[in-house]
Amino acid sequence: YASHLKTIVKGCVDFGFLVRNPFSNFKLKDTEVKKEFLVEYEISLLINTEIQKVRLSEVRDIFVFCCFTGLSYSDVKSLNPSDIEKDIQVDWISKCRKKTGGEFRIPLLKKVIRDILYKYKDHPECINSNILLPVLSNQKMNKYLKEIALICGIKKHLTTHIARHTFATLFLEKGVTLSSVQKFLGHKSIKTTQ
Repeated sequence: YASHLKTIVKGCVDFGFLVRNPFSNFKLKDTEVKKEFLVEYEISLLINTEIQKVRLSEVRDIFVFCCFTGLSYSDVKSLNPSDIEKDIQVDWISKCRKKTGGEFRIPLLKKVIRDILYKYKDHPECINSNILLPVLSNQKMNKYLKEIALICGIKKHLTTHIARHTFATLFLEKGVTLSSVQKFLGHKSIKTTQ
């Protein structure tokens, strides 16, 4: 917050709205943020735990889908049938990131991904909105992910964004290069991926 405020105040000084910058001698301290991600065992727990409530089951499926595709919340929410490219050997998700406009192309290698897409192909919301998955609001998704973590016995604070961290970590652990992961995630800069 302080970083954004400092930028705005600097702009105010540049445009003459303020005489001097009260942040001119203020130095921000970088605090290292620990990025959470799930390991394969935790993903297996998610996939294999029986969840009775339909709304929780749907959120779990979408989260697992994102763990294996690296899609962000906004990209999975807008995913539609035209984003799937059919190929002889493997289908691909091919689209531009909503946030940055960076292009990405992700292979649908895992059976669980294809099973999830198949499961929701006749879902009324998907048919009516021409989307592939019935994604709720980000706030509801994150709220339900907390419930899902409790049901599955996962002690991490699950959010929709953790799926992207999980995807990147899984692929790097499997020997995929950082530049390939960058392309899958749709990052314009490799520094973002690092």
